[in-house]
Amino acid sequence: MVEFKAALDLMRRLPPRDIEKNLGNTLALAPELVEDLLSAVDQPLKAMKCPDTNKEFIVCDYNRDGDSFRSPWSNKYTPVLDDGVVPSEELRRMEIAANDAFDQYREQYYEGGVSSAYFWDNDGGFACCVAIKKESAPKASPLAEGADPKTTTVSSGGWNSIHVVEARVSAADQKCRYKLTTTIMLSLDSSCESHCSTSDLGGNLTRTLEKEKGFKDASSHVANIGEMIEDMEGRMRDTLYEVYFGKTREVVNAIRSGGEDQKKSAQMSLMAEMAARRKT
Repeated sequence: MVEFKAALDLMRRLPPRDIEKNLGNTLALAPELVEDLLSAVDQPLKAMKCPDTNKEFIVCDYNRDGDSFRSPWSNKYTPVLDDGVVPSEELRRMEIAANDAFDQYREQYYEGGVSSAYFWDNDGGFACCVAIKKESAPKASPLAEGADPKTTTVSSGGWNSIHVVEARVSAADQKCRYKLTTTIMLSLDSSCESHCSTSDLGGNLTRTLEKEKGFKDASSHVANIGEMIEDMEGRMRDTLYEVYFGKTREVVNAIRSGGEDQKKSAQMSLMAEMAARRKT
């Protein structure tokens, strides 16, 4: 337990952009912590193509069985796994509806990327995971030649959001209590080799939310979950903006520039000259 806590503390302190490399090095030093660390440490999402539909889907622990991953589009595993775990017929219908809904949500909010939704049976109801991944195409330089440094853009970046929902259904009252746990991993890099500048920003944020809502049928669950995820992502985007960008702006504004030092020096020289003239 002590080693596990120390490893988690180390992962929190190391640069988030190197999470996969650092996790691999940590596991090489403490192989007995493999299962615990892999389940506790969030890593950037990865995607692969479904052989049957040629659509991309996200691979994670929630659609993995052994070394195979289930596609939400075909409900088949890649590599092929004949006895892989699949959701019940009712949950599969909800899963199809959720994937169609979040595919549109992703396109409207992120204008690209990959999204996937996975459902499975759970005690007292069901559970699901909705994952969204968006990466910006790398740029050779975030700053055009001769442009104002203030116009610097992001040379590369990534957004990974994982939403896990536990639903406890009360069929008699037609009510359901949803517990949403959201983790967002953000990474931005605006390094510019031509100007010998290095700037990267990265981190993750986790929040939980519980709500009780009424439902009529399976489509109501998808609508309720979608509403909660949309609201949560909006709140967390605002928080990330305030915490990361606000703090960065505060630090940059507090840095003294060479021009300001020269201006202050000129003012002090002028004041000294005026004082000397008064004495004479």
